Amino acid sequence: MVGSTHWLASATAMSVLERGGRAADAAVAAGFVLHVVEPHLNGPAGEVPLIISVEGAPPQVLCGQGVAPAGATAAHYRDLGLDLVPGTGPLAAPVPGAVDAWLLLLRDHGSWPLRDVLEHAIGLAEHGHVPVPQVAATVRSVEQLFAEHWTSSAEVYLGGDGPQPGRLFRNPDLARTWQRLLAEAESAGPDRDAQIEAARRCWREGFVAEALVATARTETMDSSGTPHAGTLDGDDLAGWEATWEEPVSLDVGDWTVHKAGAWSQGPVMLQQLALLDGVDLAGLDLDDPATVHRLVEGTKLAMADRDAWYGDAAPVDLDALLSPEHTAARRALVGEQASADWRPGTLAGHEPVVASHIQRLLAGEVAAQTGAGSGEPTVQHAGDVRPEQPDAVAPPVDADGTTRGDTCHLDVVDRWGTMISATPSGGWLQSNPVVPGLGFPLGNRLQMAWLDDGLPNTLTPGRRPRTTLTPSLASYQGRPTLAFGTPGGDQQDQWSTHFLLRVLARFGQDRVLDLQGAIDAPNWHTNALVNSFWPRGYEPASLVLESRVPASTVQALEARGHRVTLGGPWSEGRLSAVARHPDTGVLLAGANPRGMQGYAAGR
Repeated sequence: MVGSTHWLASATAMSVLERGGRAADAAVAAGFVLHVVEPHLNGPAGEVPLIISVEGAPPQVLCGQGVAPAGATAAHYRDLGLDLVPGTGPLAAPVPGAVDAWLLLLRDHGSWPLRDVLEHAIGLAEHGHVPVPQVAATVRSVEQLFAEHWTSSAEVYLGGDGPQPGRLFRNPDLARTWQRLLAEAESAGPDRDAQIEAARRCWREGFVAEALVATARTETMDSSGTPHAGTLDGDDLAGWEATWEEPVSLDVGDWTVHKAGAWSQGPVMLQQLALLDGVDLAGLDLDDPATVHRLVEGTKLAMADRDAWYGDAAPVDLDALLSPEHTAARRALVGEQASADWRPGTLAGHEPVVASHIQRLLAGEVAAQTGAGSGEPTVQHAGDVRPEQPDAVAPPVDADGTTRGDTCHLDVVDRWGTMISATPSGGWLQSNPVVPGLGFPLGNRLQMAWLDDGLPNTLTPGRRPRTTLTPSLASYQGRPTLAFGTPGGDQQDQWSTHFLLRVLARFGQDRVLDLQGAIDAPNWHTNALVNSFWPRGYEPASLVLESRVPASTVQALEARGHRVTLGGPWSEGRLSAVARHPDTGVLLAGANPRGMQGYAAGR
């Protein structure tokens, strides 16, 4: 079974499974296809965290999130006159992580040779695919930037051969990049693993690395309004590899939920679930205004802890954050009325040290509106949607040229019970100029780090920025059962948590794993958090609901003090999921109808 955010990725993964490939073969093939067909949402120089369980074994996390280059110190950025990492341009680029992670997954858990896995992406890049309308909308929004400053991007995306709905779009440079990588890999001999290792070396040290460094070191216009050169060099690329890690886990009754560590926002889901300790999940009504209120307030508290305590620049005490004592103290803060305060908790007796930007936000010294920076929102803000198109997704670029991107998601389970949840992102066409000759740009994930010294998420060479990417896996009575996730930046561990709670509630009633019903149900999110993306806004007491939520629910939440905004009736969430039923072994899958491009497939 496969579920993903694009039908061509789902079709690719399913074709691999039908021909005897394993889950890892299918996921890697689909991951490279996503680089081709959704270039406004992810790219090869982006990142991918994933969680895998091999044939029912304990889950593992694969970290494909690259680190800050050696020269990317907070002091260097401050010396440039910056108080935030720009949302675009070379200064925002970490070491690319996605390709090395996909290749490591293929080596360790796949069975196919690299050529067979890459042929899907090469074919679509060389011969073309019909892009989703959002690709053309994104390009139109940055047309002036491309024409005036990012001319290598203009060569790929502007002009008669640029992406247009209903017409084939080709990226021959990207196809040649993969073909050359294959040639270098196969020169290592016939051994499959040796070829994969040769491809990894070529990516980190060969022609790809040389081109990436040359582009990173070129002064480029970025979202600060001033051209800057980045610090990425050959040693940064050669010295980094994707890594296997243990997940962070939390027991919820008979279920155990597994997430990536505090370099992601994954533990936010676990904190939200911990706040529900003692609640009968089988009897939980996710549509009751009282339940929504409780979940919103819990989300605010968990996100405030994220903003204060998560990161990779210093150790994060997740045991304390998930402890019954900390959770009880946080739960006691949930009242009958919506809080408009940002309230991170104390940890082991220590008060959080707050980034100066957050202090200015809370003091009203900088704009509090989240707006639409260089991040990953997939839902509308007020005024983004025309009345005649209530479900239209707002273009990911503002009228003033400020860009934002999005993310993809992919879930696979094979006949042997291996299960994968992956969230590729970054390296969007609007994040950096296309690297000449390669067909794709650098990423911009460093924008999520702070420039203050001494914080868990301070920009630090060799350390990962605290990302929003957060794949999910849940086990029932110790056996991995459900893989799921969504794009959406700060919304990811909101929408995914609501999905999981709906699945668990239904399963607790009649042992049914209703994936599609949980995906289709009305969803919501709050922006009462410090936005992870430039320009790092905050909207106290905000609550965005789909407009198909009953008016009585809206009124009840407004009466509790929530500042409600209605999006389109199908505007919240882009989830996909796969599952293996613990009683029958039957495989299931579901995909998001919102946006009309996600797809589930299987047999």
